[in-house]
Amino acid sequence: MGRFAFNWGLARIKAAMNQRAAEQSYDIADEMLTEVPWSLYGLRRAWNTAENTAKGDVAPWWAEHSKEAYTSGLDNLARALKNWAASRNGTRAGKKIGFPRFRSKHRTTPSCRFTTGAIRVEADRRHVTLPRLGTIRTHESTRKLARHLERGTGRILSATVRCEGGRWFVAFTCEFDRAERVVARPEAVVGVDLGVKDLAVLSTGEVIANPRHHRSALKRLRKLNKQLARRVGPRAPDGGRREPSARWVKAKAALGRAHARVANQRRDGLHKLTSRLAATWGTVVVEDLTILRDGP
Repeated sequence: MGRFAFNWGLARIKAAMNQRAAEQSYDIADEMLTEVPWSLYGLRRAWNTAENTAKGDVAPWWAEHSKEAYTSGLDNLARALKNWAASRNGTRAGKKIGFPRFRSKHRTTPSCRFTTGAIRVEADRRHVTLPRLGTIRTHESTRKLARHLERGTGRILSATVRCEGGRWFVAFTCEFDRAERVVARPEAVVGVDLGVKDLAVLSTGEVIANPRHHRSALKRLRKLNKQLARRVGPRAPDGGRREPSARWVKAKAALGRAHARVANQRRDGLHKLTSRLAATWGTVVVEDLTILRDGP
């Protein structure tokens, strides 16, 4: 539902921008030009009130889902437009950010951010309660978060539910009261040389080997890719589209889980390495390479 609201708001913004450009070509005064409100407040107001309730016209089934799903999509659109404008004006550092594009249901990660309603961690530390979804059992224990909530040293601000690799995750945005941490060697300095053969080489002489998670998973990935190629997929021999078979959908999901496992292994290794560096040395120096290429 967030994707639907995102695409609806983007279509509305693009239509307003085109109308504004046409009006400027006729030398209409700036104060008379069509407004393009792309803030979250403006988009949500248009979704709820414009054109005799826009959501009732374009999404008559909107009441079957949480309002937070639509708000999440409009919030993502507002952030994307803000980043695009800041990048275009030069007030945002980094590479240029393009104008937002419509989201496809085949390439978009389903997610929803809850900011209101019942959001809590249950006392058994194995269940969480979310709006409209109710009480859900978690695979991992929530004891760390529960301890902060019980002591009163933390509070939950929001919860984001997303699906990655066929699995559903819930991430809590929290505010904690923590004592300032002291590293083991506050006066020490360490340099980190990132490489390809080795993951990193420290100035202390320690060499951190590259775990090569993808290479370890190649055998399974090849097998799953072959299975997927043998199934009846959505692409017909004549180049058209068709309904994929149930076995193709199953093989596609298995391949996605395999890739997600490799990505999680890489993320876990980097997280452990950076946490160890931050907890041991007071100053960490990392190289910043600028690759020069021949030609334009």
